[in-house]
Amino acid sequence: MQASYFKTKKFTIAMNTIFTSMKYFNTLKKTLAIFVLLCTVQACNTKTEEESDAQVTDSVALTDPAQQQLNSNQSTLLQTALAIPASGTDPGIIRGISFGDPISKVKATETFEMFEETADHLGYTLETPQLETIDVQYFLSSDKKVSKITVDVYLNSAEATKQLWDAGKRYFTESYTAPKEEKGILTWNNKSVRINMEDVSEGKDFGLKFEFFPAGKTILAAK
Repeated sequence: MQASYFKTKKFTIAMNTIFTSMKYFNTLKKTLAIFVLLCTVQACNTKTEEESDAQVTDSVALTDPAQQQLNSNQSTLLQTALAIPASGTDPGIIRGISFGDPISKVKATETFEMFEETADHLGYTLETPQLETIDVQYFLSSDKKVSKITVDVYLNSAEATKQLWDAGKRYFTESYTAPKEEKGILTWNNKSVRINMEDVSEGKDFGLKFEFFPAGKTILAAK
């Protein structure tokens, strides 16, 4: 009977050990399942944050256009402003117009949109796709002939202003002579014309001003 008791005792201990092992295994499974669940949630959160960051980055990229979208090619813009022909030689002083030309020739030759006509000048304008503006004004003598021409170019940035300045300096120096500089204004002279180029930027408003005056015998023709 004692032997039977010990057998029963050993069986009970063995069963308890098995149950304990099973409980431990179940607990381990639950713990592992919770750990996997937490890892999955964390991974999802991380992915969501990355997607959100990507969306923000994409949004910034879309609302911050590239520099070339903000500004025109300034060499091309200079050609447009001065109406430089393909040959590189303008039959007039600028835009096919010379000092002393009648108002009728200006109206027949000018391709920009007229925005102003007064007794002493005509004004024409062009706006580029980048919202830059070119204003050309022809000042008239008492007998309605061209006596002075100005070109104002309004730009979007300091960088564009510098590029147009460099393009203008290069073009007029090649076409005339080396310029003189005084108080930030570059001046070119020859027998028929005097040209001034000035940076008129102020604060966040950027641009250059070109002025064309008759010189020498051309002064008489312009009067």
